[in-house]
Amino acid sequence: MKIAFIGLGNMGGGMAANLVKNGHEVRAFDLSEDALAKAKSNGCETFTDAKEAVQGVDAVVSMLPNGGIVKSVYSDSVIGQAPEGAALLDCSTIDVATAKEVTEMATAKGYKMVDAPVSGGIAAADGGTLTFMVGGTEEAFAAAKPILESMGKAVIHAGDAGAGQTAKICNNMLLAISMIGVSEAMQMAQKLGLDPQKFYEISSQSSGYCWSLNAYTPLPGVGVESPADKGYQGGFATALMLKDLRLAMAAAEEVDAGVPLGSRAASLYEDFAGAGNEGLDFSAIIKTYK
Repeated sequence: MKIAFIGLGNMGGGMAANLVKNGHEVRAFDLSEDALAKAKSNGCETFTDAKEAVQGVDAVVSMLPNGGIVKSVYSDSVIGQAPEGAALLDCSTIDVATAKEVTEMATAKGYKMVDAPVSGGIAAADGGTLTFMVGGTEEAFAAAKPILESMGKAVIHAGDAGAGQTAKICNNMLLAISMIGVSEAMQMAQKLGLDPQKFYEISSQSSGYCWSLNAYTPLPGVGVESPADKGYQGGFATALMLKDLRLAMAAAEEVDAGVPLGSRAASLYEDFAGAGNEGLDFSAIIKTYK
């Protein structure tokens, strides 16, 4: 399948490479020359114009920073440029309203479009083990699924347009809350004299069991290997978690949803990022409690 890939950052670069590994012909575009050079070394054909990249393709995949850029790229360089009937897959994490608006624009011009944000971070993007939560019609999902399966381990149809983004921001709000809870508990246990590894062994096999503790332990040298053991480098940056929390808070306000813990998590990550920690993995929030 001939696929255009727009946005070759930390996540997109690995995703595009996995499409190539799975036998697809990838036409890659990014504003960064370094990103294009890396994509070329991974087997992609590279372009310096998005309109050129989408010519004659069967599908377009995008991984972009925010809703404004997604809307601009699709309205200016994809819709009306890619062949009518092509599958359009936006894997960015953006606001629900923009995801729905762009899908409506694309559908009106004969495209099959889904919003398909991801969970898993850079390592999963490179390893092809992402989880995709997908919003769109059954027809659009059917067209997108084989492409997404070339980049991930799980592809879940969440519902109509915008449902993928809804799932992503709610999931990451929950993740932020749980990571803060794990951090507080681990540091409190340590200050009370309990060995952190013993706390992990007990809580990870009892009612404290959760992904943030069991699969992503935030304290170095304790539990499973995680970004904490690498100086909180790699993984899922605090800046990205804060972006998702801001989206979640905006969505909650729109529908008058009560999210007191989500709101507090957003505030804590605002402070943590503001202290110069934007580039650290989000689990580094545990530093706040030392």
